[in-house]
Amino acid sequence: MVTTVRNHLVEDIIPFWKNLRDDKYGGYYGYLSFDHELDKKAVKGCILNSRILWFFSSAYTLLREESLLDEARHAYDFLKEKCIDKINGGIYWSMTYDAKVADGTKHTYNQAFAIYALSAYYEASSNEEALELARELFNIIENKCKDAIGYKEASNEKFKPVKNDKLSENGVMADRTMNTLLHVLEAYTQLYKVSKDAEVKKVLEQILTLFANKIYNRHLHRQEVFFDNNYSSLIDLHSYGHDIEASWLIDRAVEVIDEDHRWSDKITPITRDLASAIYEVAFDGHSLAYENDRGAVNAKRVWWVQAETVVGFLNAYEQSGKKDIKYLEAAESCLDFIMKYVVDKRYDNSTEWYSEVTADGKPVTGLPIVDPWKCPYHNGRMCLEVIQRLS
Repeated sequence: MVTTVRNHLVEDIIPFWKNLRDDKYGGYYGYLSFDHELDKKAVKGCILNSRILWFFSSAYTLLREESLLDEARHAYDFLKEKCIDKINGGIYWSMTYDAKVADGTKHTYNQAFAIYALSAYYEASSNEEALELARELFNIIENKCKDAIGYKEASNEKFKPVKNDKLSENGVMADRTMNTLLHVLEAYTQLYKVSKDAEVKKVLEQILTLFANKIYNRHLHRQEVFFDNNYSSLIDLHSYGHDIEASWLIDRAVEVIDEDHRWSDKITPITRDLASAIYEVAFDGHSLAYENDRGAVNAKRVWWVQAETVVGFLNAYEQSGKKDIKYLEAAESCLDFIMKYVVDKRYDNSTEWYSEVTADGKPVTGLPIVDPWKCPYHNGRMCLEVIQRLS
């Protein structure tokens, strides 16, 4: 398993994303069609470039290959010079191909991914400026994107609230989302790991409490997804991919902050329940369905969901003391499905993953290989996690 994943990372994913580097305008190209037609004038999502910065930084930290640090430095320069609003603070939503502001929305989700990326770059490079930028964005989220009961979602350039259309789906317009909270947790976990800042730890503990008390539904063995302003769930939705991703990201947060094991007793039963429920209701022995929306299962196999399934089941196997072998077997089986059906093998020198395949492994045509959301974050992270956990 480790050899397969390492080879895929080094021979496929890393070269693919190196080839999307834009040396003229900075950052990385923002769109590659299903037929591998590159649009060099497509919008560059700041989430996309933050995730690329995170990926190359984290890959360098593990593999220590100098070209990876050079790619991370290139991504960092674009984020620092172009994506940050130097007047009002915060990260824009997207830039034009030539590095002008395309969408000035300040979304909490987007701020979080920049923190995640900058913290990983600091870990890779020891660049103090990157850590300072991460701290500044932490302060922006805590002071401008938060109220007395939790995190707000979308704002304009001056941090005045706007509709949360970017993180709302399934026919609802959410005031608060599980997804944003999960990735704030993820970002702050990385920031605390590299900074050991007591204030960051304090906020992480508050977020874990929110997950336990507001997001997690112990009766339905799942997270709720979309909420009104008072954390009342708006829809009967079980997001399989987010639950298996959350099961290990929340465990990682506890691992990083829980020096006295105070949090593991409270949180670990929740994450084990999430992973167990996903195994029972959404895993078919080979891959994971997308979600259950008001009783209707969406059976498409989305790329990022499969990546998180591998990591989530590996984590559940470890949490069982490596006794519950079904989770290890599930991770191995899902990886086999990915390598057989999800990896796009049509072009020898340009290998990434399809956006979606059917339950029986047929690629869904017409969906891009790269877009503002489709990046090396989930699948690249899967590779890094497998190598670290099983080596």
